[in-house]
Amino acid sequence: MYIATLIAPVGLLDPSLVENLRNAWGGGDAIWLSPDEAAEFSVAEIPANRWEVWQSLQAMQVDLVVQGARGRRKKMLLADMDSTMIQQECIDELAEEAGVGAHVKDITARAMNDELDFEEALIERVRLLGGLDEGVIGRVIEERITYMPGGDLLVATMQAKGAYAALVSGGFTAFTAQVAAHLGFDENRANTLLVEAGRLTGDVGRPILGRQAKIAALEEITGRLGLAEADVIAVGDGANDLGMLGRAGAGVALHAKPSVAAQCDLRINYGDLTALLFLQGYAKDEFVTPAG
Repeated sequence: MYIATLIAPVGLLDPSLVENLRNAWGGGDAIWLSPDEAAEFSVAEIPANRWEVWQSLQAMQVDLVVQGARGRRKKMLLADMDSTMIQQECIDELAEEAGVGAHVKDITARAMNDELDFEEALIERVRLLGGLDEGVIGRVIEERITYMPGGDLLVATMQAKGAYAALVSGGFTAFTAQVAAHLGFDENRANTLLVEAGRLTGDVGRPILGRQAKIAALEEITGRLGLAEADVIAVGDGANDLGMLGRAGAGVALHAKPSVAAQCDLRINYGDLTALLFLQGYAKDEFVTPAG
């Protein structure tokens, strides 16, 4: 048995569209997880025309995911940070402060789209930040960083059901520590920008946390908690996330780079982070608002 889930920005999911697709696919009764925003129905098998239908729905700003019905509610969230839990790439924002924004942004985009080696691209970009005052990090966090909508609800709701939340980033600990604390993650891992005499040296601590390190985090944390990889929902947008997305029970490409989305069956292009709750079968009235 499989579940087809349709998700759109609030107010854009037409009930007739859901009903027409359910009829065309011979699905079970539609269950509305949120009026005009998210609905699901069961199907006996994955429809042969899934991706053709998906493409048509994308033109209407509707995301469609078909996945197995068993074990949808996960016991662990493994999340990327940049352009996933927050709306920016931290290194790009630092580069703007250093006066090399356009150049670094181009390298970042190519690395995230799997056109460049992640570690080499990170070393090259960090080198361009050499000499930047360490205090700029706090200013960037305060003035430039904004959170992806729904992230606080995602973390709080899953934790309320006993799940563990880990933030694993190819970015920097100076940012993940703040983001993890703000959103309530149980732990965070990232790279360390090296500082001497209050200024960035232009280098990063080794070993670099890249694609393989995210897979290692998945293995280590699930092993420590006694969980199976099938118990994990992972979310990311870049090429360095593909390993963990492929290994997790549910790997969600969120607003992902084209080459990344193409390798993932679970793609969210228009929904926010609450889409990950809808994919697990949570109705909107089950969402938990974080304390404070």
